[in-house]
Amino acid sequence: MPKKFKTIVEYDGSNYHGWQFQPDQPTVQGELERALEKIFHIRIPVYGAGRTDAGVHASGQVAHLIAAWKHPVGNFQKALNSILPDNICIKDLSEADADFHARHSAISKIYQYQILNQESRAPLKQRFSWHVSRPLSVAKLDEASNYLIGAHDFASFGSPTSGTTSTVREIYQAGWEKGHEDQMLVFTICGSGFLRYMVRSLVGTLIQVGLGKITVRDFQGILACCDRSKSGPTAPPQGLCLVSVQY
Repeated sequence: MPKKFKTIVEYDGSNYHGWQFQPDQPTVQGELERALEKIFHIRIPVYGAGRTDAGVHASGQVAHLIAAWKHPVGNFQKALNSILPDNICIKDLSEADADFHARHSAISKIYQYQILNQESRAPLKQRFSWHVSRPLSVAKLDEASNYLIGAHDFASFGSPTSGTTSTVREIYQAGWEKGHEDQMLVFTICGSGFLRYMVRSLVGTLIQVGLGKITVRDFQGILACCDRSKSGPTAPPQGLCLVSVQY
């Protein structure tokens, strides 16, 4: 009898064209479905909580699937991990309720973006951070980020995802802090959902505030105007990570 399973997936997205399956490109969903086909000899769809873009990482992506697995759940997790490439790992696998949906059941998501803020580049960190060589004002970054909290129309920072035309999202938390190393800055944002490119566009515009190129008041105006052409450059993908999904 087929059962529904919930998985938590970690991946280094550097070599993938995002989460969503593409027939002619390597994707995380494609690798998961390929591993499942090796086990069950049929195609089993995998449904993710969010479609991370090319080069974006995840430490807590959530997905669900339906499969006729008759053995202990732990063995299912081990079987998948034995087939998946080293840059993808099933961190957790459990049976889920019949009405669980990785995307539609989610109530919030947390993303983090890492900035390496020092003069010289760091080759060992470049896969997971954006190098900004000029000093940034963390106080200004935090001040501007406070205006993101609440329900807003974020049309200035992204486009709607599939299934909706609305650009309104609610943000519960947004702020900056120093990472484990002083030169690393981490932006954490938690919201009900996110537009396509929204977090990267927010970070790219916030960095303009941190560099003193625009003011906090300018940032407020960009948010309010709902005009995508007014936002700053989109931050590169390698600094972004989907940390967790809440249900």
